[in-house]
Amino acid sequence: MSHQTIVNLSVASTKPTGITTYTNNLFPYLHSLNPTLLISRTVANFTCYSVPGNLTPDQGTKGHIRRLLWTQFQLPQIYKNLKSSLLFSPLPEAPLYSNCRFVVTSFDMIPLRFGKRFSPLTPYHHYYTPQVLKQAQHIICISQTTAKDITDFYQIPASKITSIPLAHDHTHFRPLNLPTSNYFLYIGRQDPYKNIQRLISAFAALPNCKDYELWLVGPIDLRYTPTLETQVAELGVTNQVKFLDYAPYSELPKIINQAIALVFPSLWEGFGLPVLEAMACGTPVITSNLSSLPEVAGDAAILIDPYNTAEITEVMQAVATDSVLRSRLSSQGITHSQQFSWEKTGKATAEVLSRYL
Repeated sequence: MSHQTIVNLSVASTKPTGITTYTNNLFPYLHSLNPTLLISRTVANFTCYSVPGNLTPDQGTKGHIRRLLWTQFQLPQIYKNLKSSLLFSPLPEAPLYSNCRFVVTSFDMIPLRFGKRFSPLTPYHHYYTPQVLKQAQHIICISQTTAKDITDFYQIPASKITSIPLAHDHTHFRPLNLPTSNYFLYIGRQDPYKNIQRLISAFAALPNCKDYELWLVGPIDLRYTPTLETQVAELGVTNQVKFLDYAPYSELPKIINQAIALVFPSLWEGFGLPVLEAMACGTPVITSNLSSLPEVAGDAAILIDPYNTAEITEVMQAVATDSVLRSRLSSQGITHSQQFSWEKTGKATAEVLSRYL
């Protein structure tokens, strides 16, 4: 029996970060294509083909390298055995120079904009990814910003790219009517492009800083966290800045709901899911006026220049002290977030894939 579409879910990990959240929410809407899922667990109501469970971001760089080797050498054989006519990969990885026809999703060009000088993944971003994008039948991007970046960086024609925004689970991220606590919230990794150093400086400059806390939710990273902790100590705000590590998905709505505001001053994002999730909870959002963030936030957040620390302080102070502003941002955020749904994202994705079957 031939399976026309195979969906590569080898990247799906147990600690859902952006890509896993995307894959887990997307594939249920691909049912109409009757696909076979390449996955390390079984999924009810889908045909599944078992793949190794050690190819995920949970295994760090080793997992990444194992997945690339598996993609290049095992995946074409699976494609052939299942008599496939299309592979969908929810990240820009696919077998190069093979007979596989594929569509991939691209998230962002951050490694090219903010390259790490000695990263083992530099060749991956400079040589492998562009080849995957060039050999793909079509590319799905999570924002118009990323679509434009692919055209600018790799000279790939815009006609080969479709922008389909991400979404949030509105049964999970919603207003819980909990009392607001005294903390500002940041959710995400601690890489330098996330701009946490300026966020900490902006927080420490609040006129009545001692009345507030800043919660940094996201995996502790030994490359970057120690520098941030030193900065916090030097500014004398050690008791107020909490490094909370990775928060389980189940706890996020409560943490978001009780924050004064989500402050997300990233220097670049392919999308910026925390912005959408916070708006869905009715939590005021302060975010950057750069990259995809204005696309996601619309007019329902306060947009700041992320390079201007004084401006970040000023807006944090305004949101903390002005209850009318807070309630306006809250209701605009809830309304705006309703434009995004995984059903829309999934159906639009299935529509693109069906064109290449």
